[in-house]
Amino acid sequence: MTYKTILTVRSTPDGSTTALDQAETMVRRADGHLDVLCLGVDRTRVGYYDGGANAIAINTMLDRAREEVQATEESTKQYLSGSDVPRSLSTAIAPFGDISRVTSHHARFSDLVVMDLPYGEGQGPEVEPIVEAALFDTRTPVLVMPEGTTLAASPKTVLVAWDESIEALTAVRKALPLLQSADLVRITVIDPPKHGMERSDPGGMLCQMLARHGVACEIDVLSKTLPRISDVLCRHATDTDAELIVMGAYGHSRFRESILGGATRNMLEHAKVPVLMAH
Repeated sequence: MTYKTILTVRSTPDGSTTALDQAETMVRRADGHLDVLCLGVDRTRVGYYDGGANAIAINTMLDRAREEVQATEESTKQYLSGSDVPRSLSTAIAPFGDISRVTSHHARFSDLVVMDLPYGEGQGPEVEPIVEAALFDTRTPVLVMPEGTTLAASPKTVLVAWDESIEALTAVRKALPLLQSADLVRITVIDPPKHGMERSDPGGMLCQMLARHGVACEIDVLSKTLPRISDVLCRHATDTDAELIVMGAYGHSRFRESILGGATRNMLEHAKVPVLMAH
């Protein structure tokens, strides 16, 4: 199994190219195909204007979104002009509230979505719903890249956050190509439940499953010595020189839309290494 179709979404012409670089590199390694969606966002808030101003405001914002998406497409073409990977660029303009639907339409047939860290410096508010749409609407794994980071073809150490949940298991399965290429996978369990199904051997069954796929594993059982689980995971990743964190993405419903849960959001705010998430 490899990631053959990789999608990245760009919403500004001068934003970070970390995700674009990583997606292009992974496509080349897998002899796959790169899809780039250049998205123009109409940020009109119609309810904030009186009836006479609405049409003017909407037209102004639509013109701005068109100019932005054209500039983003042009900068992306120029950036990839020297690349030899098979690729396609598409453009779309969406109201801010419709970003999820547009992103889902493009992401649903991708093997992997690669995005920049949603909460990095200079990131627009549209990046968060793009990541949410890929995770929750299409159930596509998302590789999130902090600015300036890269992920090697064969990482030495990968940290898997394991809590026995179906989300964590889904993330492991979606990350299997990367886990198989790693020198070592550290299955990290934080404060395992005393009365859980794996109370006598936390992480043991996952370790067995991965070993049958040729993955070298070790199990680390940690205490929650910091206020947030994400803090413990980030510190352990630093202590073990992990190059990638794999974890389940959790959300909750808001008006029937899935949004990032607190633990997931905290990780995406503070991660210093790439994070692969799936739901």
